[in-house]
Amino acid sequence: MKHTKEKIKTLKLKENHEKSKLVRNQRKLENTSNTLEASKRQYSTIDSRLQTLQAEYAAASNDFNKTDAQLKTRIRQVFKNQRTGMFELLLSAKDLNSFLDFIYFERIIIRNDYKKMVDLKVKAAKLAKMKADIEAQKEYLEKTIANMNSQQRDIQRAIQENRNMINRLKTDRAAYERSEKELERQSANLQSMISKGYSHSTVKISSSGFMKPIAGRITSPFGWRVHPIFKSRTFHSGVDIGGPNMGSIRASNSGRVIYAGWYGGYGKVVIIDHGSVNGHPTTTLYAHMSVTKVSKGQTVTKGQVIGLEGTT
Repeated sequence: MKHTKEKIKTLKLKENHEKSKLVRNQRKLENTSNTLEASKRQYSTIDSRLQTLQAEYAAASNDFNKTDAQLKTRIRQVFKNQRTGMFELLLSAKDLNSFLDFIYFERIIIRNDYKKMVDLKVKAAKLAKMKADIEAQKEYLEKTIANMNSQQRDIQRAIQENRNMINRLKTDRAAYERSEKELERQSANLQSMISKGYSHSTVKISSSGFMKPIAGRITSPFGWRVHPIFKSRTFHSGVDIGGPNMGSIRASNSGRVIYAGWYGGYGKVVIIDHGSVNGHPTTTLYAHMSVTKVSKGQTVTKGQVIGLEGTT
């Protein structure tokens, strides 16, 4: 029953541990979701800005191409006029001032067109750089959003795993609590049975004291112990021995068998009454046997095989 109580306590600690993890993961999910939403808003703003820049860049490129075409037309016209000859151009003019004005304005127009082209080229270059920067930001945000979505899915999976684990632990704990109640009932019956079975036996016990009932390493000693993970302290009222499978279990001392058989959560059990030891009624209980080799009422001696090791 101590083992069951310890198991219930351990399951409660694990359950609380999982609940703490669940709270942390829920907070993490909330932070990730907030960051994701902020990144999406930023992405939307940048995407809108990029579309505007693309439109401005297209307009600047179109203006540049138009101005370039106009400039080329004007330059061709100048060369054409030069081939026609300045003399013919002079003859076609109304007067000298008209001729000079024509030459002057033609040069002014070409110079202005060229300057406009240079300005448009500079503007297009600036727009292209801004467009490249925005595209880089957009690409970065796309990766950030993809990463955030992945993190969000991972956290959601972790939260579901936490919830599943909590439900499993609750189910296990409920089963152990039912088992604990049953063991408490069995323990009370066992105490009553031992009290009734105790007969102030005059069996002479060995003066060398009690022996270890089976060869093997003690996996859990009698007394207080600390849980390796949760660091909780529990009292263990028995001794667990990791004996060989189907190994012989021997009477720790001489006495009379007051019970041999199946006993609920204890599995196959043998209980030996050793009479009074140092003024105290003493019994030993050997639980979880695979086979019992003695029967109720039988007298046994120290070291006698009373059953075989098992996991019942």
